[in-house]
Amino acid sequence: MLNFTKFERINPEKRDVLQRLKDYGEVYQVFGKSRAKEQADRCMQCGDPYCHTGCPLGNFIPAWLKQTATKNPDLAFALSNETSPFPEILGRICPQDVLCEGACSLNTGHGAISIGAIETHISETAFAKGMKPKFTDKKVDKKIAIIGSGPSGISAATFLLRKGYGVEMFERSDRAGGLLMYGIPGFKLDKSAVDRRINWLIEAGMKLHLDCEIGKDIPASQLEEEFDAIYLGIGATAGRFAGIDGEKASNVHLAMDLLTGIQKRNLGKDVEYIDVKDKNVVVIGGGDTAMDCVRTSVREKAKSVKCLYRRDEANMPGSKKEVVNAKEEGVEYVFNVSPKSIAVENGKATGVELLTTSMSEPDESGRQKVVINDGSEYIEEADVVIMALGFSPEKPSFLKDLNVDTNSWGGVETNKYQTSNTKVYAGGDCQRGAHLAVTAAVDGREAAKTIIEALS
Repeated sequence: MLNFTKFERINPEKRDVLQRLKDYGEVYQVFGKSRAKEQADRCMQCGDPYCHTGCPLGNFIPAWLKQTATKNPDLAFALSNETSPFPEILGRICPQDVLCEGACSLNTGHGAISIGAIETHISETAFAKGMKPKFTDKKVDKKIAIIGSGPSGISAATFLLRKGYGVEMFERSDRAGGLLMYGIPGFKLDKSAVDRRINWLIEAGMKLHLDCEIGKDIPASQLEEEFDAIYLGIGATAGRFAGIDGEKASNVHLAMDLLTGIQKRNLGKDVEYIDVKDKNVVVIGGGDTAMDCVRTSVREKAKSVKCLYRRDEANMPGSKKEVVNAKEEGVEYVFNVSPKSIAVENGKATGVELLTTSMSEPDESGRQKVVINDGSEYIEEADVVIMALGFSPEKPSFLKDLNVDTNSWGGVETNKYQTSNTKVYAGGDCQRGAHLAVTAAVDGREAAKTIIEALS
């Protein structure tokens, strides 16, 4: 270990930009054994590892880095999977630069350890050898219904099955995975990785019900009668408009409508999708979903793609590597602009009326406020406008049927993951608000522990 002075930080190799724009294949290549060992060997094995505390899951990062560096891949795989329900997925999609790698002690000088890339390497190397996640053969005579098959639901199912509990998962869509399947493009996460995890859960005994909407296909009362507990992992899937004039024009769309339609098409389904080919596309927003939209649009051969964000680049909330990738792929950024209205002709948007902005001096927390520059209006022409402004909970009707309380913004109210109905638990975006896949995974894991404790 301690080879951070000998080896510099190396990121995973990326496919050539001209090649990757031709398809939706993953951009980053998985580390080989020698590269993973070299990069893991840079770890200082801190006595108080900030990477561990910077990871929402509390992953044993220094431990599996050491095992990778000392050529003990089987133990590295076991340690990696101990705390995480799907490390090979989170290794690909987590914003490590603001989590574990951002907290790495080497980040300020020698360059953080390539934690995400090594995490992916550990699992993919094990899978290539035929290794799988382990589940107990002992069964507990208790059944839990999981509503939603996204990151939180998959996590809850994983940790419940590890303890031998019966699990049935109910998903209203045609494929399991939720955000992982239809919200994140294939160039960041190949869908075979999601299917693989779902299939292992089924092998471990989980029953999966697809195209099954609770409250429509099955009454919520039936689940309450048949199961010992219910876990809500329904996410926050309602997109947000900006609340400006003209935004209901026919060619103004929500981010998830763009992403989901194209992903379904890519999976071979005969569906309608938003066609941006040869069009000037404008995406409003600065988070990872906005990055997914602009990078999808360039792959769909849009004439031009612009990302409009009301703050400067330093204050963008998304992963920095996604911004870099988008720039490489031809996306143009327009910073410090705020949408005032959508210009509409004959029912269609022709552009976005913008006001320029400035950033205030930092407040006590270091946060800068957006200041609108009066009289600075101008029009950014557009054939298609995509709103990537975050998500809110949908608040399905079955919550009322289950006597589950919600708060002022539609989120499910919980106390240590238990709702107002003591038989019903909730986690992920539906109770914390739209956030990261890794925090949804944390909620699923911790809620599973709470359920197990309650039923023991």
